Amino acid sequence: MISGKTTLIAHIGHPTESFKAPMIYNPWFERKGVDAFVVPMGVKAEDFDQSFDSIFRFTNLRGALITMPHKVTAVGKMHEVTPAVHIAGACNAVLKRDDGTLLGDQFDGEGFVRGVLRKGRRLDGSSVLVSGSGGVGSAIAASLAAAGVSELALFDTRAESAEALAGRLRKHYPKMKVRTGSNDPAGFDVVVNATPMGMKADDPLPFDVARISPDTFVGEVVMKSEYTPLLRAVRDRGCEVQVGTDMLFEMIPAYLEFFGFGSATADELRESAAIAY
Repeated sequence: MISGKTTLIAHIGHPTESFKAPMIYNPWFERKGVDAFVVPMGVKAEDFDQSFDSIFRFTNLRGALITMPHKVTAVGKMHEVTPAVHIAGACNAVLKRDDGTLLGDQFDGEGFVRGVLRKGRRLDGSSVLVSGSGGVGSAIAASLAAAGVSELALFDTRAESAEALAGRLRKHYPKMKVRTGSNDPAGFDVVVNATPMGMKADDPLPFDVARISPDTFVGEVVMKSEYTPLLRAVRDRGCEVQVGTDMLFEMIPAYLEFFGFGSATADELRESAAIAY
C-alpha cells in the first residue's frame, strides 16, 4: 500500500515495458515491511534534462534507478560521483542526500561480474568481448577489468564510444590488453551483449553465433525476455549463459545499501520476486 508517508525511488528510462526492477524491489519491500516503492517513469532521451530536474524536486524521493538510454547523460547531473562512475562514464544509481545534493554510483558491472563468478566461471586471466560501449557496457567492462581479465575487446557501432572507453580503461589498467573495432566473437572466453539488440522481435543477433565456440560463456543484459534470441541460439551450441535478470538480482543488494534500506542476498530477492515476461 502506498501512503503519504511512502518513500519513492524513481526508475527512469525508456521504454518502461522491459523494466524488471519494480517486480523485485517492491515485493521485497512489502515482505520486509519497508514503506518504500519503486515507480517506473518513462522518459525519452530528448526529455531527460527537464524531466530529471522535475522528478528530483519531489520531497518524498530518496533517489533513482537510471537505465537506458540515460546512464551516460545522468553523470552530468551529479554533484558527486564514485570512482566506479568515473571509470565507466555512466551512472545507474542516484541518491538524493539530506542537503539536496546528488550522489551518483554504478552497480551494473558489479552485478554482472558477481553473476558470472557465482556460476563458477573464472574471469582472472580470461579474454572477453563486450559489444556495446554505452552506460551498461562501460560499467561491465570496468568491472571485468577490476576482476583481472587479461584481454578486453570493445565494440560499438559508434566507434568513438568504444575508443573513449578503451582510453579510460588503459589509464586505470595499463597492463590489460584493450582493443577495439571488431565484433567477431571467435576465440574469446566470454562474450557479452551490452546493446539493446534483442528487445525487439525483429532485431538482428548482436554476434555471428556460428563464430562462437561451445565453450564460450555468453552474457546478456537485455531483460525483455528471459532467454533472448541470442541466448537461445548459443545455448543450442552448448554455451553456458547468463540471462539479463541475473545481473539485476546480483546488483540489487548494493542498491539497497546505497539507498539506506538494509541489505539482502540475491537468493532472498529471488524468493519474493514477481518477475514476469
